[in-house]
Amino acid sequence: MIWIFPAVAGLLIVYFAMRSSRFRRFAEPVLSILVALALVSAFLIWINEGRTPAEAVTDPGDAQAQPALAPQDISVGDLEFTRNQPDMSYRATGTVKNNSGYNLDYFKLSVTLEDCPQNNCRTLGVDTALILARVPAGQSQSFSTFFTFPKNAYGVEPTAPKWSHQITEVRGRLP
Repeated sequence: MIWIFPAVAGLLIVYFAMRSSRFRRFAEPVLSILVALALVSAFLIWINEGRTPAEAVTDPGDAQAQPALAPQDISVGDLEFTRNQPDMSYRATGTVKNNSGYNLDYFKLSVTLEDCPQNNCRTLGVDTALILARVPAGQSQSFSTFFTFPKNAYGVEPTAPKWSHQITEVRGRLP
């Protein structure tokens, strides 16, 4: 209902501009400036729409929904790599153990592949996989995923592969 006031004002401005040339000379620059200010303010509102201050983002409900688990609360064991069909692709299987008091939703596992013939190691690649593992607190579960590494310059398979892994991110919730 508030839109009626600007509509009536607009009609009055048009009516007086048609009737008086003195009003038209005064109203035209004023209306141009008002329209420009309205467009700039609408643009600024549009840009800032959806943004919230940092203090408004953190509320107590979020802390309970997404507890801060640390990568050291999760351990990966029995990790085995088997060659997959495409070049430099490997299937990894293992067991994840949740040592925390929270239920685990997922974790990211980063794996480095090195070729170490005669203890002279060179890194062939690093890959990270997101592993969805719904593991209750204090329990373990097996998982399987794939890692793909860039083909080395000579197209030669590693003769003495050496694997190292690290958990980079975990996410969980209260039980």
